[in-house]
Amino acid sequence: MGRASSDRDWVVVGATVDHMLAAGFTPVGSDFPVFLHPRTHEEYALARTERKSGHGYKGFTFHAEPSVTLEEDLARRDFTVNAMAMNAEGGLIDPFQGLADLENKCMRHVSPAFSEDPLRVLRLARFLARFLDFSVAEETMDLCRELQASGELKHLVPERVYAELTKGMGEEKPSRMIKLISKLNGWGELAPACSVPFSSFDKPEYDCLNSLSGAEARWVYSLGFFLSLAHIKALAKAWRLPRTIEDLSVLACHCLAFVQQQSTDPDSFARFFGQVDLYRKPARLRQVNQLVAQIHGEGRVHAFVEQAVAELEQGHYKAFLGDKIANHPPGEQVAQVAANARLAWVEELHSKYF
Repeated sequence: MGRASSDRDWVVVGATVDHMLAAGFTPVGSDFPVFLHPRTHEEYALARTERKSGHGYKGFTFHAEPSVTLEEDLARRDFTVNAMAMNAEGGLIDPFQGLADLENKCMRHVSPAFSEDPLRVLRLARFLARFLDFSVAEETMDLCRELQASGELKHLVPERVYAELTKGMGEEKPSRMIKLISKLNGWGELAPACSVPFSSFDKPEYDCLNSLSGAEARWVYSLGFFLSLAHIKALAKAWRLPRTIEDLSVLACHCLAFVQQQSTDPDSFARFFGQVDLYRKPARLRQVNQLVAQIHGEGRVHAFVEQAVAELEQGHYKAFLGDKIANHPPGEQVAQVAANARLAWVEELHSKYF
């Protein structure tokens, strides 16, 4: 494909664990025999077969012994393009016509065993986000639908779901990943009991996702711009999302609602700044405010928020607050003084800008 390879993985045929240890290899695999080469530290795995023995992507029993052939090892791979091998002299071993599918830009399963591993649906979706000119063989889509209907997707652990989706969010066109999962009606299985309206991701404006830079911004856009606060929190709990992603998504939801409200009076800004914790975390608000502006365009609300963040970061608000507290009337509670000072600061800033 003309892409640089970052590593080489070796499969060893006709050997045992004792053979590998005697040759100085270091064992590192916990589920099946994988070793590190004593000098190059490249990974060497014994040829193995696998059999479905439980639910989820870990529900497999592996069998590794000298009688397992290279072709049997390749047969357990997910897609034909991933089921090719090359010997040390550069000769291609391709028992499942993976090269032909590669040339035809087609993602095709190796065997019916594809539908035994629910993680392969997410891997397929992620590959589509990376390889934009690839399509999926219709018979492979049929197996994906069978897998979805079987309920196996429910057995994927939340951390793995988030990890796979985050990898896809970092690819060139993550909307292709999202839309494939939507086409398979897979969201309800991946986030059971959340009642999240993932149909929102089918809207044409969701394609803006691809123009954003970085997985974090894309997560925040997907959650904060298309889901309610309740749904964001439900999904964060179900997938055990990092706190940063959850917090920024909630903040984006608040920002978007405020922009759409189109209120520009000082009282509205003061309430909004308190709601999004501007006074303690200004940098976080700037990050989300810029994301909202990138999607919806810069307006007066966006510009005023940027100005408020800049003033706060430059210490103007701190000085303003200190002066108000130092000169507050006797008997007035400091908390009330601070609340009044915030409103007065916003009003003063507002009078300069509007």
